[in-house]
Amino acid sequence: MSTVTHQLPPELFVNRELSLLEFQRRVLDEALDPGNPLLEQLKFLAIFGSNMDEFFMVRVSGIRKQVEARIMEVFPDGLTPPEVLASSRKVSLELYGKALHFLNKKLIPRLDKVGIHLLEYTKLTKTQLDKVNQYYNEVVFPVLTPLALDPGHPFPHISNLSLNLAIVIRDKKGHEKFARLKVPDTLPRLVPIKRSSGSVRKDGTIPHHHYFVWLEQLIAANLGSLFPGLEVVAAYPFRIIRDADVEIQEIEADDLLETMQQSIRKRKFGSVVQLEVGEEMPQHIRDLLVDNLEIRMNDVYVMPAPLGLSSLWQIYSNVERYDLKFPLYHPSIPKALEPAAITGDIFESIRRGNILLHQPYDSFNPVIDFLKAAARDPDVLAIKQTVYRVGQNAPVVDALLEAGESG
Repeated sequence: MSTVTHQLPPELFVNRELSLLEFQRRVLDEALDPGNPLLEQLKFLAIFGSNMDEFFMVRVSGIRKQVEARIMEVFPDGLTPPEVLASSRKVSLELYGKALHFLNKKLIPRLDKVGIHLLEYTKLTKTQLDKVNQYYNEVVFPVLTPLALDPGHPFPHISNLSLNLAIVIRDKKGHEKFARLKVPDTLPRLVPIKRSSGSVRKDGTIPHHHYFVWLEQLIAANLGSLFPGLEVVAAYPFRIIRDADVEIQEIEADDLLETMQQSIRKRKFGSVVQLEVGEEMPQHIRDLLVDNLEIRMNDVYVMPAPLGLSSLWQIYSNVERYDLKFPLYHPSIPKALEPAAITGDIFESIRRGNILLHQPYDSFNPVIDFLKAAARDPDVLAIKQTVYRVGQNAPVVDALLEAGESG
C-alpha cells in the first residue's frame, strides 16, 4: 500500500465489498421498478440472487480468511476486516429482506393475475395434487437419498449452493432423530403442474396460464415415503454457500489448466461462509447445523422462503409470455461483414479496412465466425483472447475448442 494512500483521508475511499453490495442494490432496484415488465422484474430478482451467491463465495470468503488469520490492518477507507464483515452482513440482510418481501407480497400476486401461478403445495386443488404427487412418485422419489445423523452416521458433506431439507423424525418409542435430504438440482426447482389457455388478449392472441409448485414443498409433503414406520415431525429448508475463491500462486501457474482444475475440485470442499435458513426453523435445529458445519451464528442468515432466488431464471426462460418481457432486440451486422460484402473469408474483409463492433448493438456472430475461420486456417499460429464469464453452451467456447483440436 503506497504512502500517498495512507496520507489521504478515509472518507475519500469506498470499501470494495460495500461498493459491490451497492451495485447489487441497483440490480434489486431494477427488480422493484414497476416500469419494467413483470417477467423482467422476476429476471432481475434471479440476477440479484445469483450475484449475492457469488459475493459470498468470493468476497465474503476472502474477508473471513483475513479475520480468521487475525489480520487487523485498516483498509484505506478506515474499516478493519471485522468491520467490513459486520457491515456486509447488515447490508446483505437488508437487501435479502427487501427482495423476498417484494417477491412474496407483490410480484407473485401480480404474476398470478396475468396467468403465471407460483403455488404453495398446501393450496393445490385435488386435481393438481394428484398430478404433482404422481410426478413425485415417478420422477422425484427415485433420485432422493435421505441421510440420517446418529453416532453411526456422521454429518454428511453438503455441497455448495445446494438446497436441503433438515428433517426431524420420531420413532415408535418417541425418540427424535435428525436427517438431511438434498433437494435434487437435476430437477426443476419449480415443478410445472399444467398449462392451460386463458382469455383472448386485445391483439387477438390467447395467453396460456402456467402453474408451478416449489419442489422442496412437494418433497416435504411426501417424506413419509422415505421414512416408513417413522413419524415425520417437521422439515425445514436450508441452503449453504461455500468458499469458492480461487487463489493462484505465481509458482503454481506453470500449468494453468491443472491449477484451475484442482481449484475447481477444491471448491466442493471449501469452508461454509453462509447458511441460509427459513424463518420457521427452530433454534435447536439451527444450533445443530452451526455446530456440524463449523460456522458461527453470524454466518446464519434467517429469511423467508423461497431460499435461492437464482432459481427464478427457470420461469423467465421457460414461460413464453413476450408481452411480459422487454421487446426483443435484433443486433445489426456491419456492412463490411454482411454476406454480400464478403468475397473470400472474413480475413479478406479485415484486410480491406478495420471493422468496429460495438456490443450489444452489433451482432456477436462475426466474432464467432472470425474464431472459426482462424481455427480452420492453417496459417494461423495462435489465438490469444481473454474470455470472461461465458454462458452455458457458449459458441465462443465451441470455436476455441475447435481451434485447440486443430492444433
